Amino acid sequence: MARYFAYGSNMLGARLKARCASARVLSVAHVEGFDLTFDKQGQDGSGKATLVEAPGCRVPGVLFHLDDADLEVLDWIEGRGRGYERRTIPLQTAEHDREALTYIAPPDYRDARLRPFDWYLSLVLAGAHEQRLPAGWIARLAAEPAIPDPETARPRRLEALELLDRCPPEWRLP
Repeated sequence: MARYFAYGSNMLGARLKARCASARVLSVAHVEGFDLTFDKQGQDGSGKATLVEAPGCRVPGVLFHLDDADLEVLDWIEGRGRGYERRTIPLQTAEHDREALTYIAPPDYRDARLRPFDWYLSLVLAGAHEQRLPAGWIARLAAEPAIPDPETARPRRLEALELLDRCPPEWRLP
């Protein structure tokens, strides 16, 4: 069994469950000493979420349980060794201080000029709403600049839109 901390699009339970059948929410959590950026180079040319060390900052997210076999699947999906490194980080839940695995982009895979696609940011926003993260954090996510995906038939986009159609409209970008 692995504990996995999601802070990006995998916070949306249906998205992670579609990728990893064993995914089960344990609790809301946060990590201290990090901030969230959307400058990880995605394979589709857009920005994806990553954590960056930032003393005094805090990033909320979701702590999930994953079976070890699903962790290997997630390594492949997240591009472990090809854009993200899997790291063990300390985090806090309402009940305990814990450690969990998460994915963080090293500097060579980050580009401050990148922006997330609107569908990707909507997945992140929907996950934050679903997990009832703090209102201020949700407002920060909603204010993040996003761009439209120029490839309207992109399979990941279509998958995202199908997931988002199952969510309340206010959970996504307008």
